Amino acid sequence: MAEMKNSFNREELLECGYNGLRGPGTAQLPVPPMLMFDRVTVINDDGGAFGKGRIEAELDINPDLWFFDCHFPGDPVMPGCLGLDALWQLIGFFLTWAGNPGHGRALGAKDVKFSGMVVPQAKLVSYEIDIRRMMRRPLILGVGNGIMKVDGRKIYEAKDLRVGLFSAEQLAAGMSF
Repeated sequence: MAEMKNSFNREELLECGYNGLRGPGTAQLPVPPMLMFDRVTVINDDGGAFGKGRIEAELDINPDLWFFDCHFPGDPVMPGCLGLDALWQLIGFFLTWAGNPGHGRALGAKDVKFSGMVVPQAKLVSYEIDIRRMMRRPLILGVGNGIMKVDGRKIYEAKDLRVGLFSAEQLAAGMSF
Protein backbone atom coordinates (compact mmCIF):
# COMPACT_ATOMS: atom_id res chain seq x y z
CA MET A 1 0.00 0.00 0.00
CA ALA A 2 1.21 3.50 -0.76
CA GLU A 3 2.22 5.75 2.10
CA MET A 4 -0.86 6.96 3.97
CA LYS A 5 -1.38 10.70 3.82
CA ASN A 6 -2.23 12.47 7.07
CA SER A 7 -4.10 15.45 5.57
CA PHE A 8 -6.07 16.27 2.42
CA ASN A 9 -6.84 19.55 0.67
CA ARG A 10 -10.08 20.41 -1.13
CA GLU A 11 -8.85 19.28 -4.54
CA GLU A 12 -7.89 15.87 -3.14
CA LEU A 13 -11.28 15.55 -1.44
CA LEU A 14 -13.05 16.40 -4.70
CA GLU A 15 -10.97 13.76 -6.48
CA CYS A 16 -12.13 11.26 -3.86
CA GLY A 17 -15.71 12.33 -4.53
CA TYR A 18 -15.51 11.78 -8.25
CA ASN A 19 -13.17 8.77 -8.41
CA GLY A 20 -12.94 7.22 -4.93
CA LEU A 21 -10.03 7.63 -2.56
CA ARG A 22 -8.30 4.52 -3.87
CA GLY A 23 -9.92 4.39 -7.31
CA PRO A 24 -13.08 2.78 -8.65
CA GLY A 25 -14.91 0.55 -6.19
CA THR A 26 -13.66 2.39 -3.12
CA ALA A 27 -15.75 4.74 -1.04
CA GLN A 28 -16.43 8.15 -2.47
CA LEU A 29 -17.14 11.37 -0.66
CA PRO A 30 -20.14 13.39 -1.75
CA VAL A 31 -19.33 16.28 -4.07
CA PRO A 32 -20.51 19.87 -3.66
CA PRO A 33 -22.87 20.99 -2.47
CA MET A 34 -23.12 17.93 -0.18
CA LEU A 35 -19.40 17.72 0.66
CA MET A 36 -19.47 19.28 4.10
CA PHE A 37 -15.78 20.00 4.69
CA ASP A 38 -13.04 21.79 2.76
CA ARG A 39 -10.02 19.97 4.14
CA VAL A 40 -8.97 17.11 6.38
CA THR A 41 -6.30 18.51 8.67
CA VAL A 42 -5.51 15.35 10.67
CA ILE A 43 -6.06 11.66 10.00
CA ASN A 44 -4.27 8.85 11.78
CA ASP A 45 -4.93 5.28 12.88
CA ASP A 46 -3.42 5.40 16.37
CA GLY A 47 -4.58 8.69 17.87
CA GLY A 48 -7.75 9.89 19.51
CA ALA A 49 -9.29 9.17 22.88
CA PHE A 50 -9.34 5.41 22.24
CA GLY A 51 -5.96 5.06 20.46
CA LYS A 52 -7.71 3.65 17.36
CA GLY A 53 -7.70 6.70 15.12
CA ARG A 54 -8.61 10.34 14.84
CA ILE A 55 -9.82 12.54 12.03
CA GLU A 56 -10.20 16.33 12.04
CA ALA A 57 -11.61 18.49 9.26
CA GLU A 58 -12.75 22.05 8.57
CA LEU A 59 -15.41 23.88 6.58
CA ASP A 60 -15.03 27.56 5.74
CA ILE A 61 -18.31 29.41 6.30
CA ASN A 62 -19.45 32.28 4.15
CA PRO A 63 -22.92 33.79 3.75
CA ASP A 64 -23.18 32.50 0.14
CA LEU A 65 -23.31 28.80 1.10
CA TRP A 66 -26.32 27.17 -0.57
CA PHE A 67 -28.18 26.12 2.57
CA PHE A 68 -28.45 29.62 4.03
CA ASP A 69 -30.82 30.70 1.22
CA CYS A 70 -33.30 27.90 1.84
CA HIS A 71 -33.02 27.09 5.57
CA PHE A 72 -34.79 29.34 6.63
CA PRO A 73 -35.57 32.40 4.44
CA GLY A 74 -35.07 35.45 6.64
CA ASP A 75 -33.63 33.30 9.47
CA PRO A 76 -30.66 31.49 7.88
CA VAL A 77 -29.02 28.61 9.71
CA MET A 78 -27.08 25.54 8.61
CA PRO A 79 -29.34 22.48 8.91
CA GLY A 80 -28.29 20.27 11.79
CA CYS A 81 -28.51 17.19 9.58
CA LEU A 82 -25.68 18.56 7.40
CA GLY A 83 -23.30 18.76 10.35
CA LEU A 84 -24.27 15.26 11.39
CA ASP A 85 -23.80 14.05 7.82
CA ALA A 86 -20.30 15.57 7.80
CA LEU A 87 -19.39 13.42 10.80
CA TRP A 88 -20.64 10.30 9.00
CA GLN A 89 -18.79 11.37 5.82
CA LEU A 90 -15.58 11.60 7.82
CA ILE A 91 -15.92 8.14 9.37
CA GLY A 92 -16.52 6.65 5.90
CA PHE A 93 -13.48 8.54 4.63
CA PHE A 94 -11.44 7.14 7.55
CA LEU A 95 -12.51 3.57 6.74
CA THR A 96 -11.42 3.93 3.12
CA TRP A 97 -8.21 5.74 4.08
CA ALA A 98 -7.44 2.76 6.35
CA GLY A 99 -7.49 0.50 3.27
CA ASN A 100 -10.99 -0.98 3.39
CA PRO A 101 -13.01 -1.57 0.20
CA GLY A 102 -16.66 -0.75 -0.44
CA HIS A 103 -19.16 2.07 -0.64
CA GLY A 104 -19.94 4.02 2.54
CA ARG A 105 -23.36 4.24 4.15
CA ALA A 106 -24.36 5.88 7.43
CA LEU A 107 -25.88 3.37 9.85
CA GLY A 108 -26.93 5.57 12.75
CA ALA A 109 -25.80 7.18 15.96
CA LYS A 110 -26.56 6.49 19.60
CA ASP A 111 -26.77 10.00 21.05
CA VAL A 112 -26.85 13.31 19.23
CA LYS A 113 -26.96 16.65 21.03
CA PHE A 114 -27.19 20.14 19.52
CA SER A 115 -26.23 23.12 21.68
CA GLY A 116 -25.69 25.81 19.06
CA MET A 117 -26.00 26.65 15.39
CA VAL A 118 -24.04 27.82 12.37
CA VAL A 119 -25.18 31.20 11.04
CA PRO A 120 -23.87 33.17 8.03
CA GLN A 121 -21.67 35.37 10.25
CA ALA A 122 -19.64 32.35 11.43
CA LYS A 123 -16.18 31.82 9.96
CA LEU A 124 -15.12 28.20 10.56
CA VAL A 125 -16.74 24.88 11.36
CA SER A 126 -14.40 22.19 12.66
CA TYR A 127 -15.05 18.50 13.16
CA GLU A 128 -13.22 16.05 15.43
CA ILE A 129 -13.82 12.31 15.50
CA ASP A 130 -12.26 9.71 17.76
CA ILE A 131 -12.59 6.21 16.32
CA ARG A 132 -13.83 3.78 18.97
CA ARG A 133 -14.01 0.61 16.95
CA MET A 134 -13.35 -0.78 13.49
CA MET A 135 -14.62 -4.18 12.37
CA ARG A 136 -13.46 -5.74 9.12
CA ARG A 137 -15.52 -8.95 8.82
CA PRO A 138 -18.15 -9.91 7.94
CA LEU A 139 -19.13 -6.24 7.85
CA ILE A 140 -16.72 -3.35 7.49
CA LEU A 141 -17.89 -1.00 10.22
CA GLY A 142 -16.48 2.11 11.84
CA VAL A 143 -17.78 3.52 15.12
CA GLY A 144 -16.70 6.88 16.45
CA ASN A 145 -17.55 9.76 18.73
CA GLY A 146 -17.62 13.17 17.10
CA ILE A 147 -17.99 16.82 17.86
CA MET A 148 -18.61 19.83 15.67
CA LYS A 149 -17.45 23.31 16.61
CA VAL A 150 -18.25 26.70 15.17
CA ASP A 151 -15.54 29.32 15.62
CA GLY A 152 -14.00 27.18 18.37
CA ARG A 153 -17.21 26.56 20.38
CA LYS A 154 -18.63 23.01 20.57
CA ILE A 155 -22.19 22.97 19.24
CA TYR A 156 -22.84 19.31 18.24
CA GLU A 157 -21.85 16.10 19.95
CA ALA A 158 -22.59 12.60 18.65
CA LYS A 159 -21.73 9.28 20.29
CA ASP A 160 -21.41 5.94 18.55
CA LEU A 161 -21.69 7.25 14.99
CA ARG A 162 -21.74 4.15 12.78
CA VAL A 163 -20.72 3.87 9.13
CA GLY A 164 -20.43 0.72 7.08
CA LEU A 165 -18.66 -0.02 3.81
CA PHE A 166 -20.62 -2.27 1.49
CA SER A 167 -19.84 -4.15 -1.71
CA ALA A 168 -21.93 -3.55 -4.83
CA GLU A 169 -23.57 -6.93 -4.20
CA GLN A 170 -24.53 -5.99 -0.64
CA LEU A 171 -25.98 -2.69 -1.85
CA ALA A 172 -27.98 -4.45 -4.58
CA ALA A 173 -29.41 -6.75 -1.89
CA GLY A 174 -30.45 -3.77 0.24
CA MET A 175 -27.30 -3.53 2.43
CA SER A 176 -27.88 -6.98 3.91
CA PHE A 177 -25.10 -8.30 6.08
